[in-house]
Amino acid sequence: MLDAQTIEIIKSTVPVLKVHADDITKAFYPLLFSQHPDVVPYFNQTNQGKGTQPKALANAVVAYGANIDALGNLSETVSKIVQKHVALGIEPSQYDAVGSCLLQAIKAVLGDAATEEIITAWGKAYGQLAELLITAEESLYAENESKPGGWRGEREFTLAKRVDESAVITSFYFEPVDGKGVPLFEPGQFLTIILDDVDGARLRRNYSLSDAPGSHYLRISVKREPDGAVSNHLHNNLNPGDRVKLTHPSGDFTLRKNNKPLVLLTGGVGITPAISMLNSEAGSGRDIRFIHAALNSDVHAFKAHVDQLASLHDHISPLYVYSNPEENCQPHATGFITEELVARQLPQDRDVELYFLGPVPFMRAALKIAKNLGLPDAQVHYEFFGPSEELIA
Repeated sequence: MLDAQTIEIIKSTVPVLKVHADDITKAFYPLLFSQHPDVVPYFNQTNQGKGTQPKALANAVVAYGANIDALGNLSETVSKIVQKHVALGIEPSQYDAVGSCLLQAIKAVLGDAATEEIITAWGKAYGQLAELLITAEESLYAENESKPGGWRGEREFTLAKRVDESAVITSFYFEPVDGKGVPLFEPGQFLTIILDDVDGARLRRNYSLSDAPGSHYLRISVKREPDGAVSNHLHNNLNPGDRVKLTHPSGDFTLRKNNKPLVLLTGGVGITPAISMLNSEAGSGRDIRFIHAALNSDVHAFKAHVDQLASLHDHISPLYVYSNPEENCQPHATGFITEELVARQLPQDRDVELYFLGPVPFMRAALKIAKNLGLPDAQVHYEFFGPSEELIA
């Protein structure tokens, strides 16, 4: 527990840090990467370049300081951080490196205003946060390791096969080299793939699992991104028989098991966790509305699979929206998702579980639609690793 004086200093300096938060995080990452180059593979440099990672960190630091005496307010945020860290394989020793560089960045940006008293207080506050996260992460590491087929850290897998799902998305099926099986993950979770040599660099990336749990393999479905170092490496170079390392499935963007109608609203490659959810619930009898937005049929992944499930199960209703259809395309609607389009898929009481995922503009629209249609906040689910402000239009 922090003493009263430390809490008072933290809360009194939060407004100043909020003003300078972006500058602090911009100073922090170069310090971290230069002083501790071993942590570089844990960060997506594309997100660094876009500024989403620094912005998310800035918001997290400010939120932590503002709630320093009421950490229960941050339980949902802490849970997401813990899941992300466990997926990446973050180790306790790395917290010292982050803490040291964060305090250096605060001092560098605030200058003389960052007195020894203030730096000491934020050092104590960071220590409390680190201890909280380390404890929670160790609990999750231990839980994962104890599951049948579970493991801790990195585990070696072989690519059993790859399947093109569209012109830009390919599925990769991984089987454990040790033959000891894989755990029952939760539909909607993701894992981290570790590649030892991508143009001389060791890289890690998160990808959603794209099939129901209970198979002998783990499947991810990856979109080839124009500047994606890992996605292009997977598409161009990874072939059956090749080995990679994976971390245990993680994430709290998971399917709520109840009898409420399930609405899966996705755009582009955001379809991947929704396929995991759909495959898991296909035989449940639960009313499922599967709404997917894509450019056209050429880049629409899993269409034949979803159509087949719908032909076998009356409770599954697909609806496809194409923004740029070609002559051979036969979508149910053209353009973009709208409030009216989504409303027609909902019961009058709006008592559904809505999951949505896709590009940022798509997610902004989906969140606004959910609010305008009066869906209960507790029944609206999405996963977004950037600053939440980006989703508010």
